Order: sequence, then structure tokens, then C-alpha cells
Amino acid sequence: MADFLDRIAEAEARSRELETQLSDPRVGKEPGAIEKLGRRLGSLRPLVAAGSRYRTALQELDESKRMLEDEDPEVVELARSEIARLGETVAALEVELRILLTPKDPNDEKNAIFEIRAGTGGDEAALFAAELYRMYSRYAEGRRWKIETLSYSETDGGGLKEIIAKFEGQDVFSRLKYEKGVHRVQRVPATESQGRIHTSTVTVAVMPEAEEVDIEIKHEELRIDVMRAGGPGGQSVNTTDSAVRITHLPSGLVVQCQDEKSQHKNKAKALTVLRTRLLAQEQERVDSERAKERRSQVGTGERSEKIRTYNFPQSRVTDHRAGVTLHKLDAVMAGDLDELLDAVHSQIAAAKEGGTILASQDDDE
Repeated sequence: MADFLDRIAEAEARSRELETQLSDPRVGKEPGAIEKLGRRLGSLRPLVAAGSRYRTALQELDESKRMLEDEDPEVVELARSEIARLGETVAALEVELRILLTPKDPNDEKNAIFEIRAGTGGDEAALFAAELYRMYSRYAEGRRWKIETLSYSETDGGGLKEIIAKFEGQDVFSRLKYEKGVHRVQRVPATESQGRIHTSTVTVAVMPEAEEVDIEIKHEELRIDVMRAGGPGGQSVNTTDSAVRITHLPSGLVVQCQDEKSQHKNKAKALTVLRTRLLAQEQERVDSERAKERRSQVGTGERSEKIRTYNFPQSRVTDHRAGVTLHKLDAVMAGDLDELLDAVHSQIAAAKEGGTILASQDDDE
């Protein structure tokens, strides 16, 4: 309890310090300074708000405990009821604070690059990849984040072989970084005449967006090819040399973008993806543990590897790391992700404090 209060006080002091810096007219003259300070202040606000509620709840709890000494039985009974209610409030706030006080990843304030790919399951996997992208898009819209599609490849049936997109806004990477991994879907495909449930997978990778200050790319290290875009996109896309493929010669990384009509826009998007992948690669080289985590991020896409299962016949979604099952699949697919995300963040925060992540639940039935 004392540790919580001390760290809340530190966050409040830091918040006041940032507000003072933002009001300094000299800050506005530094490129990107206001945005950077604003992101830092924004990341502290949930902790400061939760801390204020926690401090108030503790004060009310102490007052209710003193009321137990009253001579009036009705007052004592009321105090007991309040103590029970406030005890639950304090416990819930301590869980919230534990998540908010978890040591920050240096990338938490960055935007995120999402890569969603169809895994095992053919057309059904591609259809679910498109649905997952819509799910995250709706969640992002609810939080007023911006979404920019960088590259995508469709199937004839309306699914997605893969899509790469940038999510931009407050606490994007911090909020979504644990979505990486294999997402498994269980349902009866529209083409299934026997009514059998099929299992398919989609892989999701989430990476912090690299800024130019993070990774320097030398022009002489790049091979840039332009070509006509292929696949869906309209006549004006397919009849001009607008598609861009960039090969980073030292690493062998290849990125291609073709969904814009402008060659320059496709080149800019391809460089964004390339820079992000190079940053991830550099982080792997420097930190062996991070390398192991990234290599295991999406596994092989096999059905047995999963972080979450979406079971349509039972309207059920299960997160295997947090050990939580929700029977509101329609709401989740509509972008109502906070309950799932909170459970995962809470479990991982507890693990970092010395606990263990719950064993995965099997739900192949």
C-alpha cells in the first residue's frame, strides 16, 4: 500500500513537471518536442487518475473502520457494509495500479506496425484475417487512433493473405504489443455442406514504428525497383509503374508496396515498413531475450500454437495466456477488446513481479 502511494506521488510530481515544460514557450520552437512531451504526459494521466481514486478509497475505508466504534448498531452495520464495498474497490484499484506501474518498455509510447497474415486453413484463414483486421480497426476507431494501410494482398473471396498497417495515437504499442501470436478460429465455413467445425489460424505481429532517429538507412544500401501493380486496385493503379519494391542489400530484407497510385507514396510507405523491420532486427541483435521473444511471436501458424481462440458456434473467445473466457464473441469482433487486453496485461504484470502466467486452456472440443 505504501509503495503504491509513494509511486503515485512520484507520478503526480512528474506530471506537474511535464505540464510546466509544455507551458514553456521555448519548447514550441523545438521540432517534435510538444508532441513528445504530450505523449509522456498522456501516458501518466491514467496512473494519476487511478491514484487519486485509490487514495480517496483508502481514506473512506479508514473512516468506515472508525465508525465501527460507534455505539449505534445501525451505524456499525452501515460501516461494515461500506468496508466490504470499499475493500473490493481498493483491491480492484490495486490490480489496475499494478498494470499501470509495470516498468515501461522504451517503445511503449511509439506507434505500432501491425502485420496480419493468413495461416493454416486456406480461404477460411484469409477470411478471418480480414475480420481480425476489422476488429482491430474498430478498436482503434473507438480510441481515436489513426490507421494507415501500408500494404495488403487480397484473395478472390474477399479475404486477406496479408495486410500491413500503421496504428497511430496515444499508447498504441503499449496497448497492443501483446496481441502478437497465433489467433485460432473455430467455426463452420459457409462452404461446409456437412456442418463440420473447421479450425484455422491467423498470425499477428506487432512492432514499434521506427523513427528516422532510430534507424539510419543509407541510399547506397538500397535497391529500388518500380513496376506495375498487380491484382485488385483499379485500372489507374494497374496501368502505371506505381508499385515499389525496396531491397535492403546488407540485410536482404525486401518490402513491396503497391496500393497507392503514386510511386512516391508507395516508396514512402515501403521505407516506413523497412525501417521498422530493421529496428526490430537491431533490437534482436542487441538483446538476445528480445530475439527469442520475436522469433516465437507468431510461431509457425500451426493450429496447436495459439494465444487466443475464437469459437463461433459457442460465441466464445478464450485468451490462453490470461486464462480468461468471454461469451460475447460478437462484441469482441466489433472491437470491444478492453476486457481481454486488461486481463492479459494484468497477468503479464503479475508474472513480472514474480508470478506465473496461467497455463493455456485447451478448448478443442
